[in-house]
Amino acid sequence: MDQIIRRARCRCGKVVCEAAGPPILTAMCYCGDCQAGGRMIEARNGAGPVLEADGGASYLAYRDDRFRCVAGAELLQGIKLRDKAPTQRFVATCCNSAMYLKFKPGHWVSTYRNRFEEGALPPVEMRTNIRKRQSDLPLPQDAPAYRRFPMRLFGRLIKARLDMALGR
Repeated sequence: MDQIIRRARCRCGKVVCEAAGPPILTAMCYCGDCQAGGRMIEARNGAGPVLEADGGASYLAYRDDRFRCVAGAELLQGIKLRDKAPTQRFVATCCNSAMYLKFKPGHWVSTYRNRFEEGALPPVEMRTNIRKRQSDLPLPQDAPAYRRFPMRLFGRLIKARLDMALGR
């Protein structure tokens, strides 16, 4: 396993999360929920940017067993777009920084790319749900773009779940 430890911090530094090893995948999502969730957090008092300039939410997805909050967990607040939504976004209440989201019953955490410390981050591997993209900016050509969630994404998630079950 890649032994890199990446640290994600809220804007004021009170909340720190760590992700160990390589992410399951790095993606930019343009689905309606990611865009609405990003705008909802950005509207909070003093919040910084969540979405990229073209409206996408950029994530590094990590297995649950490779992600943890190491400081300020008591400052994290989970918020949902709707009461019964399976996705909860976690915000550092000290400075209203979007930190990560958790899809239940999933076995992964999607961490906001812009929360990670400066340094080498893996490139975006895919752009998903571009059919929901609302920007007039040109679509970047740095990664494959998919109209929906591609099978490739689900394959990575299934492999990660198997690796977890087998202790790899």
